[in-house]
Amino acid sequence: MPRRFFKKFSVKHHRFSGHWSMQPFRHMLADQRLWAIRRKTVVPAVALGTFIAFMPFPGHPLLAMLAALWRRVNIPVAAVTTLISNPLTMPPIYFACYRVGAYLLRVPPEPVEFEMSMAWVANVLVNIWQPMLLGCVFIGALASLFAYAVLDLFWRRSVVTYKLRKRAMRRRQAPEHQNQSAGRS
Repeated sequence: MPRRFFKKFSVKHHRFSGHWSMQPFRHMLADQRLWAIRRKTVVPAVALGTFIAFMPFPGHPLLAMLAALWRRVNIPVAAVTTLISNPLTMPPIYFACYRVGAYLLRVPPEPVEFEMSMAWVANVLVNIWQPMLLGCVFIGALASLFAYAVLDLFWRRSVVTYKLRKRAMRRRQAPEHQNQSAGRS
């Protein structure tokens, strides 16, 4: 069940909210929805984190935590989901986003080599930021919708399967229980 999977990685809110840096937000962090491992808080948090992971700016986990606080979804799940975008995955993600954005804007794509340096930002990003940003928003939205749909479907299916197994187990145990009580009378 997805709930058990997410519960392994859950953060106890009293440990997090007790930190001195969280003093200004402490009154907001008491909301149980921000920490609950439920479909209604985890699935949107995954979608939110996925969308933010595709955005071309630093600070994804912090932004995801603030957005999760604003949307009242699971904060740790939203922050961890942003790790889709990491130093290994950034170049292919942003290259694909640039190509999609250039296609959507009908701009001929320039040959671009991605590197993480201020010189690259000053010389190359200045020329390609519009198609790249459009592609990031477009692909981020698609990936977010896909993540939401797949996780929601998986979660619902696992709950139904769990209930069916439980019902079948009760049916198997019911005749044994009836036979034992009939033997006593």
